[in-house]
Amino acid sequence: MELTVHKNTGEDSGRTIKLQDDIFNIAPNDHVIYLDCVRYLKNQRRGTHKTKRRAEITGSRKKIKRQKGTGTARSGDIKSPIFRGGGRVFGPAPRSYRVKLNKKVTRLARKSALSYKMKDNKIKVVEDFEMETPKTKSFTQILNNLSLNDNKVLLVLQNRSNNLYLSSRNLKNVKILTAAELNTYDIVNATNVLFFESAFPIIENILHN
Repeated sequence: MELTVHKNTGEDSGRTIKLQDDIFNIAPNDHVIYLDCVRYLKNQRRGTHKTKRRAEITGSRKKIKRQKGTGTARSGDIKSPIFRGGGRVFGPAPRSYRVKLNKKVTRLARKSALSYKMKDNKIKVVEDFEMETPKTKSFTQILNNLSLNDNKVLLVLQNRSNNLYLSSRNLKNVKILTAAELNTYDIVNATNVLFFESAFPIIENILHN
């Protein structure tokens, strides 16, 4: 399987790049894609939610009124959950939401997601380029040259590029990752995946094992 390598001007470079069929042309497994997306989203949660329970409220333990004869419900101290300012019953406490998946499952999920994009012709390859200064207008023009300006784009680089990141961070439909950071959720969430030519060897090395 081969893809045309484009220049950042949108022109055909006259070269092609060969992709491995066991990564970009497999029979997709929908269930592992689902599992890996759930894992990714859960692992984004901080789990720092917290409310004060009865034992953590500052206040007297004295019984605020007598047990019987008041004509109202019996009650204990001021920290009771039935009073305003009292402790929360079964409130949230800090916890970890992390989910673990086997490496083989996550690899299969990424291969499945990439295979879907390939079948839908949603993968493009561009020659590596660098921006001299951060400029959103110039970056938008490059996307326009590649006919990706109106789509949700995932750009996959070989290594981090500060100028590219700064140029794209104001664009809500663009996300930049390195090849080592590529994950199933971002592949599925994007309309088009744009790869730097130099990113493929890293991706194939990670997913081929």
